[in-house]
Amino acid sequence: MVHILLTELKQIKKEIEEEIQHSYLEKYVKNPVIDEDKLFLLTSIIDNTSFANSTKRQYIITTMLVQIALDTHDLVVSKKEEEPVLTTKTRQLTVLAGDYYSGLYYHLLSRMDDIPMISALASAIKEINEYKMNLYHRNTGSFQEYLDDLMQIESLLIQRVAEFLQRPSIKDVAGEWLLTRKLIQEKNCFQNKGNSPVFEHLFKRIRPSSTYKQMMVMIESLIESKISKLEVTISNLPIHFHMFKSYVQSVMYENLTTNSKVAEEG
Repeated sequence: MVHILLTELKQIKKEIEEEIQHSYLEKYVKNPVIDEDKLFLLTSIIDNTSFANSTKRQYIITTMLVQIALDTHDLVVSKKEEEPVLTTKTRQLTVLAGDYYSGLYYHLLSRMDDIPMISALASAIKEINEYKMNLYHRNTGSFQEYLDDLMQIESLLIQRVAEFLQRPSIKDVAGEWLLTRKLIQEKNCFQNKGNSPVFEHLFKRIRPSSTYKQMMVMIESLIESKISKLEVTISNLPIHFHMFKSYVQSVMYENLTTNSKVAEEG
């Protein structure tokens, strides 16, 4: 069964790549990253509905196009901080690419004539953008408030789809899992590149003068607490999410194994 799902994910990912292909944009803008964690979670939710396979596939692809559009617009904000010499043309084309991917999902949904799904996605986009405004432009607020906003940005789109499909049991897990995954990714970025926009904001809210070692201890402690909470929440998921549960457990184990190796080397 896991093999079947992985094969399906590979095929869906290929279809998404075909949808977003644009020769001119590819000259100036990096190909968007398809978030495989969100794709796996989304497919696990939608596969367990009674819709026709063609409808399931369209729901997965259109939702992922929304996610890609949101992620692409984020690149303009992050690159402005990291690469001040980024050309105006590239920045403008990155914005255009995000708009292009947004337009694709509206086009696909219009072909399905699915007004309720369009409404659910549009509402999620509006809410996510409001959380992003809080995250990017609010210099005050607690450490926990920042984490809460980050979790909403990472998970709200899939949570709204789960609500639309009447699969509420996955909502809390989706939030905790996608936040934990984001923290693990940012930790790896911080270790490998020495910077992480997410952790820079987090540390401003706790200990701005922390050393690298102290920061890593805080990061690991935060991730471990999230993983402990996840172990409890995923155990309560319905049986039809068993493949998603296995996937989450494998990633958690991989993170713990990596931490053990780093500790031994340190």
